[in-house]
Amino acid sequence: MSAEAADREAATSSRPCTPPQTCWFEFLLEESLLEKHLRKPCPDPAPVQLIVQFLEQASKPSVNEQNQVQPPPDNKRNRILKLLALKVAAHLKWDLDILEKSLSVPVLNMLLNELLCISKVPPGTKHIDMDLATLPPTTAMAILLYNRWAVRTIVQSSFPVKQAKPGPPQLSVMNHMQQEKELTENILKVLKEQASDSILVLEAALKLNKDLYVHTMRTLDLLAMEPGMVNGETESFTAGLKIKTEEMQCQVCYDLGAAYFQQGSTSSAVYENAREKFFRTKELIAEIGSLSLHCTIDEKRLAGYCQACDVLVPSSDSTSQQLTPYSQVHICLRSGNYQEVIKIFIEDNLTFSLPVQFRQSVLRELFQKAQQGHEALDEICFKVCACNTVRDILEGRTISVQFNQLFLRPNKEKIDFLLEVCSRSITLEKPSESLKGNMAAFLKNVCLGLEDLQYVFMISSHELFITLLKDEERKLLVDQMRKRSPRVNLCIKPVTSFYDIPASASVNIGQLEHQLILSVDPWRIRQILIELHGMTSERQFWTVSNKWEVPSVYSGVILGIKDNLTRDLVYILMAKGLHCSIVKDFSHAKQLFAACLELVTEFSPKLRQVMLNEMLLLDIHTHEAGTGQSGERPPSDLISRVRGYLEMRLPDIPLRQVIAEECVAFMLNWRENEYLTLQVPAFLLQSNPYVKLGQLLAATIKELPGPKESRRTAKDLWEVVVQICSVSSQHKRGNDGRVSLIKQRESTLGIMYRSELLSFIKKLREPLVLTIILSLFVKLHNVREDIVNDITAEHISIWPSSIPNLQSVDFEAVAITVKELVRYALSINPNNYSWLIIQADIYFATNQYSAALHYYLQAGAVCSDFFNKAVPPDVYTDQVIKRMIKCCSLLNCHTQVAILCQFLREIDYKTAFKSLQEQNSHDAMDSYYDYIWDVTILEYLTYLHHKRGETDKRQIAVCYFMPFFSDVLNFPNSKSLLRFGPGKMISCA
Repeated sequence: MSAEAADREAATSSRPCTPPQTCWFEFLLEESLLEKHLRKPCPDPAPVQLIVQFLEQASKPSVNEQNQVQPPPDNKRNRILKLLALKVAAHLKWDLDILEKSLSVPVLNMLLNELLCISKVPPGTKHIDMDLATLPPTTAMAILLYNRWAVRTIVQSSFPVKQAKPGPPQLSVMNHMQQEKELTENILKVLKEQASDSILVLEAALKLNKDLYVHTMRTLDLLAMEPGMVNGETESFTAGLKIKTEEMQCQVCYDLGAAYFQQGSTSSAVYENAREKFFRTKELIAEIGSLSLHCTIDEKRLAGYCQACDVLVPSSDSTSQQLTPYSQVHICLRSGNYQEVIKIFIEDNLTFSLPVQFRQSVLRELFQKAQQGHEALDEICFKVCACNTVRDILEGRTISVQFNQLFLRPNKEKIDFLLEVCSRSITLEKPSESLKGNMAAFLKNVCLGLEDLQYVFMISSHELFITLLKDEERKLLVDQMRKRSPRVNLCIKPVTSFYDIPASASVNIGQLEHQLILSVDPWRIRQILIELHGMTSERQFWTVSNKWEVPSVYSGVILGIKDNLTRDLVYILMAKGLHCSIVKDFSHAKQLFAACLELVTEFSPKLRQVMLNEMLLLDIHTHEAGTGQSGERPPSDLISRVRGYLEMRLPDIPLRQVIAEECVAFMLNWRENEYLTLQVPAFLLQSNPYVKLGQLLAATIKELPGPKESRRTAKDLWEVVVQICSVSSQHKRGNDGRVSLIKQRESTLGIMYRSELLSFIKKLREPLVLTIILSLFVKLHNVREDIVNDITAEHISIWPSSIPNLQSVDFEAVAITVKELVRYALSINPNNYSWLIIQADIYFATNQYSAALHYYLQAGAVCSDFFNKAVPPDVYTDQVIKRMIKCCSLLNCHTQVAILCQFLREIDYKTAFKSLQEQNSHDAMDSYYDYIWDVTILEYLTYLHHKRGETDKRQIAVCYFMPFFSDVLNFPNSKSLLRFGPGKMISCA
């Protein structure tokens, strides 16, 4: 061996070796290994990791000989693994704070359910039905642990959670995360349903006056022994780790208080319960002291809860306790006593009792009120901001942007108030050196930022300034101010917007990121990114907001830009532009896209074309939402650009499907049928399914006046749509040789999927195009063999009357599509009688007779000036009238049935007479007689009421009947009519 090799071996052998991690199965092989492992100062794996590993292995499903997944078997191995998990939790003394922090909801749910099982809680038994006082202490404690965790989990789920930034996408990891998310949601749903029971269980626990015991590793070992080996220790009422009554009540009170506080948003009275529980927790903590090992309460959070309850539910006994500054501020804000708020903030600058975040939230609330028109609050905003700034300075934080903005135009009153706040915020008798240094530096910076020497001398001559700065420092500062060159006086500079303030070194990264999220000014976005990249080069600022979304076809190109600043700027400009377009803020979207186009033109022809395409889509949306609403045609250059996009053949340009959809829909909406039928390039029909669909629609519409000529193009369109609505069946041959149908899937042979077709149709607004599409789908709906009630539509005769293979069409999907299309069409034009009749027919076919009658009447109303004119006969056909009659009959409106029978070309006396015989009618009955003009029906009514002895109703019918015969029959009075039965009046006349 050479000397060099020997040295290398010696160096390697001298390095300390990392001991190998203990595997989970080793604990199965050696019973005492777990306790040895947990006694280590830093065990690897950690206790919580062991719990996850044990339960994961115990809950793994098995696969039988037929390759079928089976639930985890209840064998000795799995029982031992669950016991090991419980023993690790016992080692952690069942501390829910530790367990919740490290274990997911599904794992902790499984662990606590195993604890209930081993504690002999009968499965399926409601905890509310069990008397805790009569249960063994360990059983009662297991129930309490589970229900405490339940309410804590519900409360925790109501808090917003910052999502972790995703790493490189891995399919297996993403699937696992999705499964865990769904499982967590299901568990939370069950816990929320049982929340009231859990609260009642915890309330009952507060009435217990005995100590409880929780399982230890020893008691769990004893429970796991064979039945004949148990010595009775686990049945003892003192087995396990003792939990004092006060400790248990303290934890339960705190958890109940948090649960009540969370429910208070729906019922303010619940805050009373929360307040009671939190203050009881404080009392119990004082009794227990800080030596308790089993009672872990976050006292800072408890203090916050108590302060919040003081504000939401002030104590009725004002002398029982003094109001906290937190409560005083809220009371002052509600009453509008803002001067008192300022006084409290100044006093708090000495005590530091109010959280900085709370003070900032008060300032934000005042800013919002000022922006809503409360001009009197402008001065209050400055004063509160000055108080907050002095507090920040004393604690060593930077000056806020708001203060720089509000102090942009200083005056004597502002400087006087600022000096007053500074003087009252520091005790000059015994100030600490850090406070003195911070305050002195602040006053010096304020002086250096002032242009008017008069204001500088106001500060430099103040007692506080003289006390904090030495004579040499003061003289040097004043000399600097006198000697510096004159500059523009800021006092005459107009107030600028928040985003015009130059970002200084005092503005931290978080504030700049906040401005970046809010800004829609391209120039300002660029400036912020330059500053951010100057502060740090490690961050990717396009990930600052998870609301910034760029289509996946673009993101690969953008994220491939090597320069970090350019990549962030292009990504953010495009994401903000797309968002503005979605929310219809088209002016800002155009500015952002234009800036992005100018930027990418310099280095990427591919991204330049992408931005041109997006700006075309934006211009289409702008026109459709603006002048297009009133029917004004788009400018010719926009139509030319749409044609140019459809004919574009640039390779390697990422294209969004939605732009092609919008372009074809745009051409159809503005009746550019000539281009779609004759001028569109042939290659487009093969490569772009939306162009193919648009060409077929345009050709069908163009040849519509001549049915025979239009049948050729209509048949082509019919075949395309039938193929889209078809399904493909998947079969499998079983072990017995039989072929069985597994599932039906949407066919991939169509030019697009049904969902894509529906999305495209919902971009159309031209009435004739929508009518043709509706007509096609209605005809397709009607060709079913099992259909009972046909739906009517215009131009339905141009489509083929049959389909060669009915089983290949997904008629259920067709029915859903028809309903969605009618709903969409009526949202475009609710006064189109043809579409209203289709909607009515759909309701009639689905036995929704009241809704069907509503739309039949609405169709008649819109085409007859609300029945001031006759309804056209092609609207109220005999079929429509008969369906209206059936609707009225099934709704028990029998008099209306008789009236409608008169509208038929041949009056249906049989149906009319039968309906009038019905005595249980849900309409106005005789009040409708004024609308019966048929003599035979009136004659029958008169006879019918006479036969029943209904004198009043008979008289009403006679009154309507008399005008028809007053000129022919000279009866002395109407009673003479009663001598005639049905039919005799006609013959007599």
